[in-house]
Amino acid sequence: MVLSNACVSGVLALAVAKRFIHQKRYDHVLVVAGDLVSKFILTGFNSFQALSELPCRPYCKTRAGINIGEVGCSVLVTTDADHLVNESVRIIGEASCNDANHISGPSRTGEGLYRSVVSAMNQANIEAEAIDYISAHGTATMFNDEMEAIAFNRANLQNTPLNSLKGYFGHTLGASGLLETIIGMYSLHSNTLFASLGFQELGVSQPLNIIKETTAKENSIFFKDRFWFWRL
Repeated sequence: MVLSNACVSGVLALAVAKRFIHQKRYDHVLVVAGDLVSKFILTGFNSFQALSELPCRPYCKTRAGINIGEVGCSVLVTTDADHLVNESVRIIGEASCNDANHISGPSRTGEGLYRSVVSAMNQANIEAEAIDYISAHGTATMFNDEMEAIAFNRANLQNTPLNSLKGYFGHTLGASGLLETIIGMYSLHSNTLFASLGFQELGVSQPLNIIKETTAKENSIFFKDRFWFWRL
C-alpha cells in the first residue's frame, strides 16, 4: 500500500498499520518511508519563497526558512513481543484531521493540528499534563511555526518540552514523520531530550517550552505530530 499525503505520510502510515493490527487483519506491518530531493521539490518550495540558505532554526525569531533533506527509514509494527527491540513503544492514540484551509497553507488558528491533538488524547485517555515531550513538525517557516504555537497553546501543551529535529537534517518531506518518530523512540529509551538545534530566541506569538540544551529526563509518553507513543 502506498500512502502519499505530504509531510504527514510517515505517521499516517503508522496509524494505518495500527488500525490493521487492531482489526486483526495482520500481525505484522512493515512501514517504510522515503522521499527524494528533486528539481520539482526544490522549485516548488522556492516558489513559496520558503527555502533558506542558512541552517533552519525552527520557532526562532531569526529563522529564515526551510532546508530540504533526504532519507529512507523503516519500522515494524507488530503484536509479537519476540520481534520488539529495546527502543520499542506502544501506540496508544492517533488522529489526523484535515482543516480544509488551503492546499499549501495551514489554518491560522491551527485547527487541524489542534483537533488532531485533542482526538489523539481522547483515544489514549490521557490529559495534556501526562505528555513528557513533543517532537513537533517545526519547519522554520513563518506560517507553520506560528500555527503550531497556537495549536499547542489551545491544547494546553505550551509548557511541555518541545523540539523540532529539522535543524539536524532538514525537512525530509514524506519521510519526516517516521524518521522523527524513530528518534523520539530513542529519546524515550535513553531518557534524553534533544535540543532544538539552532534555536536562539522565540519567534512565535504564543509561548512554547523549546528544548535549548540536550538534557536527561525521565520520559514515558511522547507526542509526534498527530500521534501519541508510549514506552513499553
